[in-house]
Parts: sequence; structure tokens; C-alpha cells
Amino acid sequence: MTREVHPHPHPDRNGYRKGPVLLRGAQVPEETTDARLLKPEQDTSWLHQDPWRVMRIQAEFVEGFGALAEVGPAISVFGSARVRTGEPEYALAEELGRRLVEAGYAVVTGGGPGVMEAANKGACEADGLSVGLGIELPFEQGMNQWVDLGVNFRYFFARKTMFVKYSQGFIVLPGGFGTMDELFEALTLVQTQKVSSFPIVLVGREYWRGLVDWLRDTMVARGTINRADMDLLPVVDTAEEAVAAVMAGVEVLQHERDAQDAAAVEAGGAPE
Repeated sequence: MTREVHPHPHPDRNGYRKGPVLLRGAQVPEETTDARLLKPEQDTSWLHQDPWRVMRIQAEFVEGFGALAEVGPAISVFGSARVRTGEPEYALAEELGRRLVEAGYAVVTGGGPGVMEAANKGACEADGLSVGLGIELPFEQGMNQWVDLGVNFRYFFARKTMFVKYSQGFIVLPGGFGTMDELFEALTLVQTQKVSSFPIVLVGREYWRGLVDWLRDTMVARGTINRADMDLLPVVDTAEEAVAAVMAGVEVLQHERDAQDAAAVEAGGAPE
């Protein structure tokens, strides 16, 4: 399955997305919505504007829940937006998207270029559901062409909620600060048992070796995390291994849920 791509007639006017709104030219703001919200020094009139922000935040959750409620089993794939077509990570992510669809999953990414685009492309060409959760940024990335179901967010925290709520697992390819943010957010939620222990799989031993060694040799050695916490981070090298690892984790989690439901029924209650 292929898609014909037509170049934009005005490549310098691809636009800026502010949530669901597209802006161009003089309409493009100098700050993102997140930046305005988090600015430390503001006029006190902000106190009277926050209720409207709360409604906007609420609307993002409502729109996200409504759009993604029927996605079905899905795995989120994270990685660098700077990876280019022809690089090994691009081919790996594309294969990963295809294999996830063949295993019965929708593929969810941040909707941008690089690894995200490759995973969406692999899923789309395998006739699976390809989902993109975009974010308003100072530099517009736009939703890549391989996304079938896309939702744009103003706020990172609303977007992160959608990744966790609608994914059965995370697969993390080499990436930068954004990838690290999603990785450690998920690890924290699992470690603190705020969410079920869904699987998190790192792909690329050479890339992740330094981080994994530091976690073990510094954090475990200093006692700031438990040695058992390292089990939350399996590392593999291939798309095949990544899909097998995440599927094994999903299966373990399902067995745990089935056991909990059976125990609840036996105790005279109802499954949660």
C-alpha cells in the first residue's frame, strides 16, 4: 500500500497548529500554550483567566478520550524525530510498525517525523491502524502523512495521559529529550504502581548501554532505585525481539488481571 505525496505549493507556509486550529503568517504566536501556562512572572490578571484554561484543558481530555476510545489494543512507539529516511533506525521503526500490526495491535506515535513517521508508515502499509498524537511546538513538525487517526494537543500532560491510557505497552527506540521524557514518565508510573505494570522495551543495545549501565552502577549502587527496578527495562536489538518482548509482557499482565478478577468474584465482589 503506497500513498502519493504532493508537495505543498507554498512550503514556507505549512502553518502552525494551535490545538485543532491552523495558523499561518502573522497569526503564528511567539509562544506555545504550554509556555504561556508555565511562565513564572505574569500579571495578576492571569488569576481571572485560569478558569478558561481549565475548560480548554478539559476539552483536550474530552476530545482525546472521544477520538481514541475505540482504538483497541495498541502499542506506543517512541524515538527521535531527527532520524532520516535511509538510516537504520528508520528501517527498524518501519519494520516494527508492520510487525505490531501483524501481531494484532494498532500503532501509536507522536505523529511527527523520523522514528514516529517510520512506525506509522510500517503500520499503514500493513493495513493496520496508524495513530498520531501531535503536540503544539515552537517549531512546527506537523502530522506525518502516514497517520490515519490524528489528535493534536496543546498540553503535554494531556497528550501523555492518552499514550498511557490507550497503550498496552511502550517500545522505545533511540531518541532525545522527548523520548527520555516519555520513557521515564512511564517507568515512574509503573514503579509507583500508578498504572499496571505494562511492558516497556528499549530497542538498540549500543545506544542504550550507557544509560542502562549508569542506572545499574550509580542509581542501584547508591540505593536510589531497587535492583529489581532494572527488570522494568529489557533491552533488545531487533523489531522481532521488541514485539516478542512486549507481547510477553502484555500476556503476563493479562494473566495478573484475570487472577485479580477471579479473586474478586470468589470474594463475592465484582471484577474491577
